Amino acid sequence: MPIDNDYFKKRQQGNNGGGSNNNGGGGNYQPPFEPPEFFKNFGKKAGFLYVIIIIIAALFIFKPFTIIESGQVGIKSTTGKYSETPLTPGFHFYLPVFQKVIVVDTKVRLINYASVETSGGFDQSIKLNPAINILDARGLPVSIELTVQYRLTAAGAPATIATWGLSWEDKIVNPVVRNIVRNVVGGFNAEELPTRRNEIATMIENGIRTQIEALEGRPVSVESVQLREIVLPEKIKDQIERVQIANQEAQRVRYEVERAKQEAEKKAALAQGEADKNRIEAQGRADAVTIEAKAQAAANKEIAQSLTPKLLEMQQIQIQGKFNDALRENKDAKIFLTPGGSTPNIWVDTKDKSKTSAINQ
Repeated sequence: MPIDNDYFKKRQQGNNGGGSNNNGGGGNYQPPFEPPEFFKNFGKKAGFLYVIIIIIAALFIFKPFTIIESGQVGIKSTTGKYSETPLTPGFHFYLPVFQKVIVVDTKVRLINYASVETSGGFDQSIKLNPAINILDARGLPVSIELTVQYRLTAAGAPATIATWGLSWEDKIVNPVVRNIVRNVVGGFNAEELPTRRNEIATMIENGIRTQIEALEGRPVSVESVQLREIVLPEKIKDQIERVQIANQEAQRVRYEVERAKQEAEKKAALAQGEADKNRIEAQGRADAVTIEAKAQAAANKEIAQSLTPKLLEMQQIQIQGKFNDALRENKDAKIFLTPGGSTPNIWVDTKDKSKTSAINQ
């Protein structure tokens, strides 16, 4: 209520008029208290301030807004009905009494299936599940450890939460993973699993990805599936180890046989090379002799063709002249003529005793 100052003003004027009679000069008069200008007008502004205070208090008490961070979406529920359009990262208002906003994470999440308990820390996006126990094709127990990375599809988040609820990953991802792993690994014998690991890992990932992403609206996107460990029974491990040792020994024997075979082929090749060399050399020599014989035959043929009767008579005359000269020097020499009177003729000096005795014999 505004303060009325007229009364204080009249009192002040009255006191100033009669002060000389009572106090003899009025030097000790104190004026009344004057409130600040703000408080003089407070009554006019109080209602507005009260409204502002009430609004601020209501914002803090009811909090009709929410902030969606990156990697999240908001699902607005109005009287229990989910909006089909998710709220993107940013600042959003809603009516606290009639509406509420559910914030869900759309970042990559992990499920680790492991035989040994491992701590996931405080990261709510990492779930720890026990390893998947399976019976192989012969009924032997096998444990599979793997990691599945997936994320909630942002565009379909309202429909996914409306259909599957907030525990959607336990209803969508986990059952599919266990079912696919059992179907794939159950078709193999335990001994085959280590040697066909890559093939099995590919079959598991393709099966999980296909089945989850084939759901209506594609609520979940599978990022990757890593097969981390295949845990076999001890007797199977021992059997596999023995088989590996036998295979290594067989490989060593095959290597030795192949090496001996290569050595034999090497020696055979060297022997064949040496034989080919000798054959080529012999053939070369034979060819040389043949060529020489042909050349000699050709020469003889040329000589024979050149020996005409006139030439032979001339050679006989020449030889006969040499005999005549020999007879003039040694009249006792014996002369032997070749059959037909052809040359050469042979003569022997009979004065030489040793030659004469040799001839007589």
